[in-house]
Amino acid sequence: MNGAQALMQTLTDAGIEVCFTNPGTSEMHFVAALDDQPRMRAVLCLFEGVATGAADGYARMADKPAATLLHLGCGLGNGLANLHNARKGKVPVLNIVGDHATYHAPLDAQLQSDIETVARNVSPGFVRTATQTGTLAQDAVDALQVARGRPGQVATLILPADVSWSDGGQAVAPPPAPVAPVCDDTTLESLVALLQSGARVAFLLGGQALREAALVSAARIAAHSGAKLFSEVFPTRLTRGAGVPAVERMAYLAELASVQLRGFEHLVLVDAKAPVSFFAYPGKKSELVPPGCQVHTLCSPEQDAAASLTRLAQALGVDALTPPRSPALRPSRPRGRKLTAEKVCKAIGHLLPENAIVVDEAITSGLMLPKFTAGAPRHDLLTLTGGAIGQALPNAIGAAIACPNRPVLALVGDGSAMYTIQALWTMAREGLNVVTVIFNNAAYSVLNVELSRVGAQEAGPKAKAQLDLSAPGLNFTALAQGMGVPATRVQSPEGFVQALERTLSTPGPHLIEALVPPSLSGLKLKLLPTVLESLEGLPAPVARFLKRKLAP
Repeated sequence: MNGAQALMQTLTDAGIEVCFTNPGTSEMHFVAALDDQPRMRAVLCLFEGVATGAADGYARMADKPAATLLHLGCGLGNGLANLHNARKGKVPVLNIVGDHATYHAPLDAQLQSDIETVARNVSPGFVRTATQTGTLAQDAVDALQVARGRPGQVATLILPADVSWSDGGQAVAPPPAPVAPVCDDTTLESLVALLQSGARVAFLLGGQALREAALVSAARIAAHSGAKLFSEVFPTRLTRGAGVPAVERMAYLAELASVQLRGFEHLVLVDAKAPVSFFAYPGKKSELVPPGCQVHTLCSPEQDAAASLTRLAQALGVDALTPPRSPALRPSRPRGRKLTAEKVCKAIGHLLPENAIVVDEAITSGLMLPKFTAGAPRHDLLTLTGGAIGQALPNAIGAAIACPNRPVLALVGDGSAMYTIQALWTMAREGLNVVTVIFNNAAYSVLNVELSRVGAQEAGPKAKAQLDLSAPGLNFTALAQGMGVPATRVQSPEGFVQALERTLSTPGPHLIEALVPPSLSGLKLKLLPTVLESLEGLPAPVARFLKRKLAP
């Protein structure tokens, strides 16, 4: 068999079932080999950023990697943003990048580039160029071992065309996935003593610690010790809703996060890093751990978070304790004549189906989503882990393929949607059960917030025009229909509720374009209650602090 055929057999034997592709000339032998393996599903994407984002979403829900197939360094470059999100989310992805034939590369043809240097930005743990057909399958196994390890990683295998087409390939049986260790005894003993000391302790949960089993153990520990549970601001996958222990997400705004952590003497990290501000701001600190607060680590991303939390619960003698769980409590049906982002979020909480997957890239329009879905039926939440916008639509593709029997909602702002709008075509081609909700507020609303926060001079017409999407206005209903996705545009609460009811009960992809005003046009005092309400349970002193600190 040739190299591509050996590679394809090795991948499918290793349990890789999906490849998200955007191929070119150098990858044609890999494309041809797809027909040799009925176990491999090939999903064509019209932009490399869709392919990489779909692989990310698939792995988050399938708990195993998918493959991508990208064309040379330029194709890899087009896919970098969502590979960055996957890296920050510790998501396993096998990234296959075609290259010129080995003897052609020195000629510096038009598409020649240094692929390895580009790839190291998003897959620092494994970048390899295959050099021989006979060892190509082993290269793939080595890449998979890194991708499937703890933490999950993007592993990039570069495949020269002649290595792919030459005979002499031989499939390799993959070894079993590695088993992650748990926290050590010394760490366990010190944390037991800490939790029994009466000190004010908070846990910051990330990665695998935000699945239900880990949350149950963490909730038992918190109920026994009085510790507070936080999740990282942008979780890779958070299980939440009715019947699941609640965890408060850290705020995106550094000022709010600092208030959340104020007064804690100890912060315990569980598959998470110590919190830092998303950006630097003049006169504001970047590290968010309060002065005098001691940071501890129960387990690193290399360790098993759920097992480590279980060990800690057992050591405290609370592993059989019934932990508090979120009550089943849906918001009422939104009313009124004017549609707002808040009412869209309320309608989603009102109608969210059982076992849904919610991919949230609504940016400012989604501020109220946590509040309105806290008591909705159990669901998984996927968020923008690396901050590179254009993730939601591709993530929804991958999630829907990984979990074909679960409804998927992609919530995305209008600016973000335009980065990977081609994803709608793949949803239609594959017949995926995805409901896309686009918050069309005709602005990069979050950047209006940031323009105020960074202390820039008063914005004039040229500056404001860089954040405005109204001239000409975007028509996502027409764009979706042009790519084969049924779509409707709504501008009233009742219209949105009816559209969401209809799309959730109809198979296949659908898009709802919600015409809403910007949620925030700047951090103005009158809007602070909206910000505060999105962070459930903050006390009145916090409101006074924020009025003092954030008012322009």
